[in-house]
This record gives sequence, structure tokens and C-alpha cells, in this order.
Amino acid sequence: MPFALKTIDDISQYEQFGSVLIVPCRFCPAASAAVKNNKPYIELFRKFLKTDSYERSIETLKSKLERKGIKTGVFKSRLIHQFVLCMWTSGRREVLKKRAGNYDAIIVLGCEAALQTVRDAVKPNPCAVLQGVETEGIMSIKPVFRFPCNLFLELQSVSRYVYRDVQ
Repeated sequence: MPFALKTIDDISQYEQFGSVLIVPCRFCPAASAAVKNNKPYIELFRKFLKTDSYERSIETLKSKLERKGIKTGVFKSRLIHQFVLCMWTSGRREVLKKRAGNYDAIIVLGCEAALQTVRDAVKPNPCAVLQGVETEGIMSIKPVFRFPCNLFLELQSVSRYVYRDVQ
């Protein structure tokens, strides 16, 4: 039951920053991109554990920011236990904290739990931590395997989700 997330297309909120680090979660946003674009979530033999449609959206965001003159970076996660951002180890969070010191802002591509994970990880860094997606609800999905070993996610429904910030 991943969150249904929608990319925020308006990048004007980021234009005030000289440098931005994009921190993607590889679970809910990737599942949302796969469902939205009717593309595989996993193409085991082609992309291994990366979701092509999600990787393209990260590159699109990066390109938009760079066209505005903003220096960008992407915080990559290569190991499977690092894919779900809200479940990162303390070691992974420490690596992010060190890298965040080189940027004015962080754009989190993930749910509110991912956003809070990043906020907590980078403290007391003065960089702004911003959410790059909007939560629309919780998806009920059915996994479907197709030749030659691709995993598609068939959307069954999206349940309403209400978030209350406790800060």
C-alpha cells in the first residue's frame, strides 16, 4: 500500500536557492510514477531495481532547475535497504547530513514521513528541506508480472489521506 504521490511541477519555490540536492525515495514515488505512466515498476533484466519512469522524472526536475541556473545533485541510493527513505539507517542519514552541507536546499521526493526523516537527518544544517511531491492518498495495487520478468502495478483504488503536521 504505497502512497499515491503527484510531482509538484511548479519549480518557482526553488528559484531562490543557488544549489539544491534532490533526495528521492525509491518506493512510493516510483510506484506512483509507474502506475501513472502505465510502465513497469521493476524491469529486472533491463533496469534491475530502478523504475525508468521515475528516473526520468528525477532527471526532468534536475534539468528544469539547472536551466534556471541552480546547481543540482541527486542523493543516490544503490543498495536495496536504502530504497525506502523513511527506513534509512543512522549511517545513511549521517551520509546525507554531510552531503547536505554543500547545498542551500533539499527537495525530498517522498511522503511526509520521508520529509521528516530528511529534516531530522540534516539537523542542525541551515538548508531548507522542501517536499517535491504531494500526497494524494494511499494506493491499493495489484502486482502483475509480465514477460520477461517485469513487475507492473495495477491500480485498484486510491483511499483518501489526511495529513496533519504536528510541528
